[in-house]
Amino acid sequence: MDDRERYEQGMTVRRGVLGAAHVDRTLTKRNEFNEEFQNLITRYAWGEIWTRPGLPRHTRSLLTLAMMVALNRADEFRLHVRAAPNNGVTREEIKEVLLQTAIYCGVPAANSAFHMAEEVFAQMDQEPR
Repeated sequence: MDDRERYEQGMTVRRGVLGAAHVDRTLTKRNEFNEEFQNLITRYAWGEIWTRPGLPRHTRSLLTLAMMVALNRADEFRLHVRAAPNNGVTREEIKEVLLQTAIYCGVPAANSAFHMAEEVFAQMDQEPR
């Protein structure tokens, strides 16, 4: 597979996981400064890793949430909480992941993540279906 094919495959997965509206907003913000970075993450994060057959998207989504808590990446955590239902992840499963992070990442990190998840859930509950 060449980089163009990896990009196309990555864009398909990226849209499926994060939602077309989010990806479209991101693409409208593409410019000379960030274009190469956007291309890189589409090819490698989405086209190389998220497309691998070894783990289903559901599992990748849960792992990503836990890693974003561990790394204190609030923006990415919120993004992936919002995206998790696209991968079949339930709020109950997110809660379980956050409880697990309390032990392995620390209670303050999990506490912040619980608050952020609740904010995202409240926003999602207000959106038209």
